[in-house]
Amino acid sequence: MRYSSILMFFLLSICCKSEPALKTPEILWQDYITAYPEYATAATPDVDFFHNNEADANRLGQLILEGEKTAASSLYSLYQKYKVDVPRPGDMQIVTDFEGNALAIITTVQVDTVPFHKVSSEYAATDMGTTEQPLEKWKKTHWAFFESFLAESGEQPTEDMLIVCERFKKVWPE
Repeated sequence: MRYSSILMFFLLSICCKSEPALKTPEILWQDYITAYPEYATAATPDVDFFHNNEADANRLGQLILEGEKTAASSLYSLYQKYKVDVPRPGDMQIVTDFEGNALAIITTVQVDTVPFHKVSSEYAATDMGTTEQPLEKWKKTHWAFFESFLAESGEQPTEDMLIVCERFKKVWPE
């Protein structure tokens, strides 16, 4: 009888493990300001996912959560087109998965604007979250992404197009 009780407890503990509770961006921000009350009066950061599709957004979110992705690249011309400020050191963002579940809070630590052809291998590794041929992978991936985005307005990417290279660090969860 004793062994069957132990076996039952073991089976229940295996079968009934639940996934971690998903958090809304508001709850994640509240957790952060509870730990860091100096941010209690700060505005809630922008909330967004990385990329434009579910698979990539979720993969990149996971890389950020794991601390492997610490940079992001975007077209400078889009900031001008949409009259949006380029990120600045100290800016914060709540990163979500594609469904809007909060994953992490990041803060911008450095921003450089450079031509596409001048992006360094070191930077590409921080953006791609890999050290295996990071620059080649970065160029191929970002060229295709920028090309498809620019095609919507009849534009073409160029080697001289300006790229906003944003470096960030994950600040929550610690």
